Amino acid sequence: MPAKPTSETPEGSAPPADEKELRPGEGRTSSATRTAGSAGPAASTPTARTATPAGPTASAPAARTASTLGESGVPAEAVTPLIRGIAVLRELTEADGTLSLSGLERATGLARSTVDRITATLARMGYVRLDGRDVHLSPRLMELGNAYMSALRLPSLLSPHADALADELDESVSLAVADRDGIRFIHQATRRRAMSLSFRIGDLLPAERTAPGPLFATEWTATDWQHWRDRRASDPRDLSFTAVPPRTYAADRRDDETFARRTEEAAANGWSLDDQLIEPGLVAISVPVRTPGADGRIASVASVVSHTSRHTAHHLRTTLLPRLRSAVTDMERELRRTPPPEPGPPPSDLALWTGASKQQLGREFIESLARGLTVLTAFGEGRPELTLTEVAQATGLARATARRALITYEHLGLVAPAGRTFTLTPRVLSLGFPPLSRTSLPEIAQPHLADLTSRIHESTSLAVLSDSGEEIQYTARVATARVMSVNITVGTRLPAYATALGRVLLADAPAGTITTEHTPEGVLASVRSQGYALVDEELEEGLRSIAVPIRDRSGRVVAALNTAMHASRRTPGQCVTDLLPELTATATRIQTDLHTAARFTAVPLT
Repeated sequence: MPAKPTSETPEGSAPPADEKELRPGEGRTSSATRTAGSAGPAASTPTARTATPAGPTASAPAARTASTLGESGVPAEAVTPLIRGIAVLRELTEADGTLSLSGLERATGLARSTVDRITATLARMGYVRLDGRDVHLSPRLMELGNAYMSALRLPSLLSPHADALADELDESVSLAVADRDGIRFIHQATRRRAMSLSFRIGDLLPAERTAPGPLFATEWTATDWQHWRDRRASDPRDLSFTAVPPRTYAADRRDDETFARRTEEAAANGWSLDDQLIEPGLVAISVPVRTPGADGRIASVASVVSHTSRHTAHHLRTTLLPRLRSAVTDMERELRRTPPPEPGPPPSDLALWTGASKQQLGREFIESLARGLTVLTAFGEGRPELTLTEVAQATGLARATARRALITYEHLGLVAPAGRTFTLTPRVLSLGFPPLSRTSLPEIAQPHLADLTSRIHESTSLAVLSDSGEEIQYTARVATARVMSVNITVGTRLPAYATALGRVLLADAPAGTITTEHTPEGVLASVRSQGYALVDEELEEGLRSIAVPIRDRSGRVVAALNTAMHASRRTPGQCVTDLLPELTATATRIQTDLHTAARFTAVPLT
């Protein structure tokens, strides 16, 4: 593995630690060492919940900057470039995925040169995209959240039941986990209505303003309750929780007493209600999903969310609660009957590529940041808990380097100790997952189309098949600057049989589901075998087009990518030799982003 470059020494990192095994809580300030205050309603709970790192506490921009950088009580062995890189990702997340370089400079308080180096490194990793002076989060960043979600297993096991319940009730259904004194969503089954009620996967909400919050609070320790009070005192209007509207008044002791009472009621009833606590009109009811075994800890909370024009809070309890409880019973049965997967062969040398990038980009590439982020991807399905040795083996990093990354992540609240192993916390979802979880396929494809157009100097498009299969609809497009060009706009529909895009889509349609009388089966069979379609002046005289498929995670063709031009510019043979490789490479990049984004979210095709 390449040696740590000396150009990163000024970033403030301490000298490398020795090679000893990292013991959780060693050599750093741990949230578990905080002095516990007076006990809340759940102080007598027999089984204490393992405390996860504290949620956001800053109530003003200046305080939030220090909190974002994680500069309070930084352990001596923490990796400063990693702390700063995480700060940049969090600010981009809070800005809904896009921020200018100067905006990042102001939000983080970092020097512009540092911001430039961090964003250049993140762009090299594919986690952000640089567009002039703006920085955009890229779908590949979701691999960090996917690592947490796959290690957790709950989204994969419980989401089908949540989706079925949403379909049955015609209401939004969510799954959430505890994130210290807040709740964080891990799944959303939404209804497509003009008035949307769903939050995004990864959004963090204050526990006291939600239906799941009191249920999680039934397992809080005295330390958890004190932390909650401290956060309420420092941020009485919930300004640090950007996913919810701020309070119109400062919370006081009466609000604290109300939440304590709601927690006691949740413990007694086994369910909890949110009657317009987040904003007027929004109501929700929640039931805990408990882990198998005698302790029956709360693994997640399932909620039905609606608004008062459809259901009152009382109606949610009397009408929808029984069905929600039945669905939760099915979820708990799923947890009992599905054993943890056998650990497969662990990944290896995940960070091996960073040395080559450092050699190529020099000082602009911060290798310690790239290595540190790679540590998060060592976790996953069958690898929910890893020792220091296992992290080092998976990443190919020296034990000392992996050790310092884990120390940094525990300080930032992204990793929690569990004996001699470490687990990812829900806070990993704060690294870009909320805004990216709403990304559509056209949004994923657009920057790739722009890059392709700049290389081949021809217009490029993305299209999907209509429900009837008779037409294609253009969903994304980048035009080239020519006097004579193909004039098609997003939303345009054309006959599927007469276009290269349509033939690629029709070729993958299941037999009998799409009428293809205008396109002989032999033509479609040829498209399937060669992997592309070329249409020469069939739709319009002088128009030549070549297209390739875009496949989802299951291998099904969900869209097609093409380029079209006047027939005088390239012969059919030149389209195949010159343009097809470029189209195929671009389709592969789009598919990679699509597969990452669609791992735990539903990516709209239009």
